[in-house]
Amino acid sequence: MTFLRLDNIKKNYGDASVIKGVSFEATKGEFVVFVGPSGCGKSTLLRMIAGLEDVSSGELYIDGRDVTYEEPAKREVSMVFQSYALYPHMSVFENMAFGLRMAKKPEAEIKAQVLEAARILQLEALLERKPRALSGGQRQRVAIGRSIVRHPKLFLFDEPLSNLDAELRSQMRVEIAKLHRALGATMVYVTHDQVEAMTLADRIVVLRAGLVEQIGSPTELYDTPANIFVAGFIGSPKMNFINAKVAAVTGSTLALEHTTFAGGRLTLDTPAAARAKVGDAVTVGLRPEHLTVNTGNPVLALTLDFAESLGGSTQLYARSEGEPIIALTPGRPNLKPGDALTLGIDPSHIYLFDAAGLAL
Repeated sequence: MTFLRLDNIKKNYGDASVIKGVSFEATKGEFVVFVGPSGCGKSTLLRMIAGLEDVSSGELYIDGRDVTYEEPAKREVSMVFQSYALYPHMSVFENMAFGLRMAKKPEAEIKAQVLEAARILQLEALLERKPRALSGGQRQRVAIGRSIVRHPKLFLFDEPLSNLDAELRSQMRVEIAKLHRALGATMVYVTHDQVEAMTLADRIVVLRAGLVEQIGSPTELYDTPANIFVAGFIGSPKMNFINAKVAAVTGSTLALEHTTFAGGRLTLDTPAAARAKVGDAVTVGLRPEHLTVNTGNPVLALTLDFAESLGGSTQLYARSEGEPIIALTPGRPNLKPGDALTLGIDPSHIYLFDAAGLAL
């Protein structure tokens, strides 16, 4: 059942168009992540759902109710911000209870809801502490707890982990995923970190310059990106791109020319051959983890620039005459800068994009 629906939502600041017509639906209990580079409009879109930004045009529905122009307090949503926004003079308990006190809830109900949120977030031992006595991860859990006690219909997260170090971010990702399972609530989460998006989301909405580039599960976006932007944004390390030219088309066989390819040519048996013609400019996409060192069927002839050992795997930075190439290979191959490097790839893991950047 559709729980959150955006129909052609737009946001203008004077003559500047920031959100240019976004539509999507989320089901009840779904975890949706808005992801994209800085300035793409993801936080503005989240603030419009919360009612903190006016909608210039379009319609917004929560739980079947049109809330496009409704006051934030009436939308039954709760928002967790990038900054913890805790009251420094209040204890953890009082910070979590503040919203309920403002709503004039009975004291027994306030205590019961705060203690339940503290149990879910493992904050029971910290309820008497002030924010200055907490770690960054603990403060963020308190901010989330302040949202939980209100029992909102919809949770909104605006880059809540960006102030934390790498280890705490990993821990908090696990905590948020567990929280989603425990509450079964609908959540919309904004981040520029595609690792967060891939690990947390049921579905991802990829945004660029106020427009939706693609919506899908993490697996769908990774395996079948709609265009070069999504292909390059989803995946770490990012996808390699080689600009090539169609040299020949024979039935389902496509021959591509570029100096990076071993022998200057790459021949593929692909359905994309039906949509290509000789002379077309195409972009070949290769994920680093799909490139293999010193195997049969060489695809790329390169020179190694640098080998970065990650312990169980090695990240290889290489080059040809044109594009830089990154490969991620298991173990620690005996290679040094300046060595000739031949990489192979399974043909089923080669992506092709047309001159407009759309997947072929």
